[in-house]
Amino acid sequence: MLRILTEASGSMSAAYIIHAIQQAGHVAIASDIDPDCVGRYLATDFIPMPSKHDPNLWEKTLEKLVEHKVNVVIPSLDETLSGWAERQQQMAQVGIYTILSPVETVRTFQDKWKTYQFFIREGIPTPATSLEQTFALIKPRNGRGAVGVRVENSIVDMEGMISQEVVTGIEYTVDVFCDRESKPVYIVPRRREGVIQGKSTGGIVEKQPLIEEWVKKICRAIPFAGPVNMQCFLQENGEVQFIEINPRIAGGMALGFAATENWISLMVDHFINKKPITPKPIRYGLKMKRYYAEVFVSND
Repeated sequence: MLRILTEASGSMSAAYIIHAIQQAGHVAIASDIDPDCVGRYLATDFIPMPSKHDPNLWEKTLEKLVEHKVNVVIPSLDETLSGWAERQQQMAQVGIYTILSPVETVRTFQDKWKTYQFFIREGIPTPATSLEQTFALIKPRNGRGAVGVRVENSIVDMEGMISQEVVTGIEYTVDVFCDRESKPVYIVPRRREGVIQGKSTGGIVEKQPLIEEWVKKICRAIPFAGPVNMQCFLQENGEVQFIEINPRIAGGMALGFAATENWISLMVDHFINKKPITPKPIRYGLKMKRYYAEVFVSND
């Protein structure tokens, strides 16, 4: 039984990761900068984390991980993703496994301009993108979700921003699980439904061979490890346009888990216990609907 840390445990989608850890037979350790976040009451243990702006962030983080006897970290917070990637070997030296893609992969896809350059270099279809205000769709280079994304016709300061051609069509999120050789063991395209502030409140798993082929090409071009989240549009003319890649576990992956198997168990078995993976059939047509749930805490 391992003690597995999750980040940002106050988020609306943190519960499924905590539950997946528990269902896999391990101890869920929640963490957040909010000491009274909901994850505190769902997990077995809780670590109040320092601010990402704390100059001693990583020294304090390591101390807390050792204090709480954490064995495994599954990073999910964009703001700290590069930091975890840079410290994978350091963490391993004290017996902490970090399930995450290599640092250069993380750095590439945390920057939307570098992502665009990667897509162009590798021949991956993607909308035209510029560092200047060439297109009406404006995005932060290092943003996450829909934060800071807007259609803007007036002149804006493009420092730290990109502009991008607007793409239409059906939006898909692709849940991908890559093994130690960056081979995609699972490719689960799910059509997004009910998107609010960049997060889907539902979805349905669909067989999309063209998307799957492009995902395989991406995985051959750059190394990934474990869970990866890819965003693309299937256009009316049948072509695919990739928008971004998040080399981490993602909020909507609950559907990817349900359509295949518990990826927490998969990560532990494959990356820690070095077991080979025998993929299970994907449950195409499986639909997910989300709802709010409550946690009641008594002061008695």
